[in-house]
Amino acid sequence: MKNEAFDVFVIGSGIAGQVVAETCADQGLKVAIADRREYGGTCANRGCDPKKVILGITEIMRSATKLRDKGVVTLPTLSWEDLQRFKCTFTDAVPAATENDLKDKNITLFHQSPKFINETTLSVEGKTVTAQKIVIATGLIPRPLDIEGGDLALLSDDFLNQDSLPDSMIFIGAGYIGMEFAHMASRFGVEVTVIDRGPRPLSVFDNDMVDYLVKVSEEIGIKFIFNANVKRIEALQKNKRVHYTVDGKEASVRAELVFNTTGRIPSISELELEKGNVSYNDNGIEVDTYLQNTSNENVYACGDVSDHAVPLTPFSGNEGDVVAQNILDGNSTKARFPITPSVAFTLPNIASVGLSEAEARKQYSNVTVLNRSAAKFYNAKRVNEQFYAYKTIVDTDTDKILGAHLLGPEAGEVINLFMMAIQQGTTTTKLKEMIFTYPSWGGDIQYMV
Repeated sequence: MKNEAFDVFVIGSGIAGQVVAETCADQGLKVAIADRREYGGTCANRGCDPKKVILGITEIMRSATKLRDKGVVTLPTLSWEDLQRFKCTFTDAVPAATENDLKDKNITLFHQSPKFINETTLSVEGKTVTAQKIVIATGLIPRPLDIEGGDLALLSDDFLNQDSLPDSMIFIGAGYIGMEFAHMASRFGVEVTVIDRGPRPLSVFDNDMVDYLVKVSEEIGIKFIFNANVKRIEALQKNKRVHYTVDGKEASVRAELVFNTTGRIPSISELELEKGNVSYNDNGIEVDTYLQNTSNENVYACGDVSDHAVPLTPFSGNEGDVVAQNILDGNSTKARFPITPSVAFTLPNIASVGLSEAEARKQYSNVTVLNRSAAKFYNAKRVNEQFYAYKTIVDTDTDKILGAHLLGPEAGEVINLFMMAIQQGTTTTKLKEMIFTYPSWGGDIQYMV
């Protein structure tokens, strides 16, 4: 049987892969796309989008709890089962809708992870296919928990798809996923324990803001075990027991369910990259500024699987566009990495953009740092929020904002305003001259600089 040939073969159907495939198809190229899981990628099916649906109802519970006896007489009763049905109204239609959109552009679909045969040839679904350009957009997968009994730990997919919630959970790993899910589960009445090998959660965020977050987490009943080396997981009759050491001393904790939230790694193990002469490292596919692989010029990588990637959905779409343009126009477009805000959707949110305090002091000779609680701001008092804080970093010589770090109910939104101010080089003087709606969370930024 004659090999099937394509101009472009895309591996991965998330945002990055879709953008490449559709853009190239629109320009008349013969395009194929493959995915070993449901089409649509992580964010829409089993990541950001369903997570935010679940977050929504816990925001209501947090607000009601804060205002109990201040107008709220009875706290709402939450139903995980009803929430799951609502969540499915967002996720169930994604795979078929994605496939239909791709088919409408005459893109050939495969439902398997391809393997490289050589630099331009792949094996997929028992077929051999060749492509002038191969685009890897496979994203990230959970990091394996390589300990005895590690297979007893569930993953983020399992949390989002639980039919019902148990009385107790353990999260191994206090990064974005572990902390967000811990906050959600706790507000549904689950007894939550978070174990991490580091001295604190969310190590990528400002220490002072994280200290506030630990306090509010403990206030809602989350238990932390830090500096822990997890050794094994043991199956009991009903529960799972996690064995760990702290400072060499052995201990254990048990719960009905244990989740592996230790982080995510590039999804490349099934591709047999060596056969395709595709260079890679622990961070993903090695690419240059054009997102072209450094050892195989026929291969590009975009989205979270690229070793230059920022693991955020908006970046994936931008990188997909860069790759598509470079395939069409011959490396005409370099990848750009603008200032990017980051947020963990705990309650309250913790958010950051720009330089940390340590980075700013290293790069600039004269900086001003405001590190304060904003619990007495009107917006915090009106919703009875005790945990509202900020750290802003300003270049004293130019009056420009270098970094902002927030903890608060709407920090995930307000951080976008700081991002725009930093991106545009807005001075604190100019920011204070602007007129914002009052009273609003966004307007608070004038009092934070």
